[in-house]
Amino acid sequence: MADQSKDRRARTAAAQYEVDALALREKTARLRALRLAREAAVTATAAAPAAGRSTKAVTKKAGKAGATRQSLSEWLAAQQKEGRRN
Repeated sequence: MADQSKDRRARTAAAQYEVDALALREKTARLRALRLAREAAVTATAAAPAAGRSTKAVTKKAGKAGATRQSLSEWLAAQQKEGRRN
């Protein structure tokens, strides 16, 4: 009698495990589809130039940001000149 109840509980636990695994796979697939759709939308909007802006303005702005950057060696020299420790 005890063996039957253990067997029944084991089957119930295995069935519940399978149900949980199936639900997890479905949830993962749904979330993956949502993520891929969101990434595709972001990529599509990023590829198109912003409304009202020409491509020259975008590239000019990007070039401007690159001009203010300094190399690592320049930054380290500036830090040492300011009295900071390495």
